[in-house]
Amino acid sequence: MSTAIIKPRWSFITIALMVLGFILWWPLGLAMLAYIIWGENFGGSSEKAERWINDKKEWAKKHRRNRSNSFRSSGNAAFDEYRDEQLKRLEEERRRLDEEINKFSEYMHNLQKARDREEFDRYMNSRSNNQTNADFSTDSSAQTKKNKKS
Repeated sequence: MSTAIIKPRWSFITIALMVLGFILWWPLGLAMLAYIIWGENFGGSSEKAERWINDKKEWAKKHRRNRSNSFRSSGNAAFDEYRDEQLKRLEEERRRLDEEINKFSEYMHNLQKARDREEFDRYMNSRSNNQTNADFSTDSSAQTKKNKKS
């Protein structure tokens, strides 16, 4: 088992390294602060650190499971039935609102598509008008040149 060169406690060297870490790059200082505060849990050993992390994960799973289990039954059948009806009603309302949101999004998409189509058509019409005007002006200038030569 390896031991840490710098012990995780409040000492001159750890504080100096933390301040230097914050000066150089703030995550380094934050990492040093975390090491000072929680380093004893790890003890300089990767096995101990892994054990500590797994303990925290197990604790979180246990508490999450207890919270969801306590939600399932109140001990009163009438209240549980009422709660289930209300949750079902709220879920249906949420589904209906989601459908409305989707319909509105589709409407806005179609509206934007129609605007884009209208702008594109306007552009194409102005472009074709410019080309016909350009063709007309080149034809008329050619006619004018012919008339001047004659």
